Amino acid sequence: MLISQALNEKINEQVGCEFAASIQYTAIAAHFDAESLPFLAQHFYKQATEEHQHAMKFIKFLIDTGAKVEIPTIAKPVAKFSFAEDAVKLSLDQEVNVTNLINALMDHALKENNHIAATFLQWFVTEQLEEVSSMDQLLKIVQRAGEANLLLIEQYLAGNRRAAGEGGE
Repeated sequence: MLISQALNEKINEQVGCEFAASIQYTAIAAHFDAESLPFLAQHFYKQATEEHQHAMKFIKFLIDTGAKVEIPTIAKPVAKFSFAEDAVKLSLDQEVNVTNLINALMDHALKENNHIAATFLQWFVTEQLEEVSSMDQLLKIVQRAGEANLLLIEQYLAGNRRAAGEGGE
């Protein structure tokens, strides 16, 4: 095995965190979908897919290093929100938490002088900067628009999708 048992266990925990994030984003997306806010819903469905892909990258890494994959139990997500800001704030808090966990994994890999793990984790360190920044920006926009103007957020997200070449709803 190319990683220690301790790092194996920590990465398995991270797999659970990534799947939990995916499920939480799916619940947020479903909430916005039910509220007829399709671009907010799409934004969070996309986030859910990304988090699932992150979990799968960790699983592949464990397999490639000869480590054992043990996916932990996932807690039930928050599914109802009184305000859009609450959902986005939860998402930002989650991304900050995941960033701290990734940093702890990197610290552990470096402490063990495990260059294979550190090199693998570097992608996640960079990815978390993007994830936190993106969610922080969305939270600021939601706060600026206010609950009464959620359609402005929809327009903003629709414009971003067109600018990114993703097309519209």
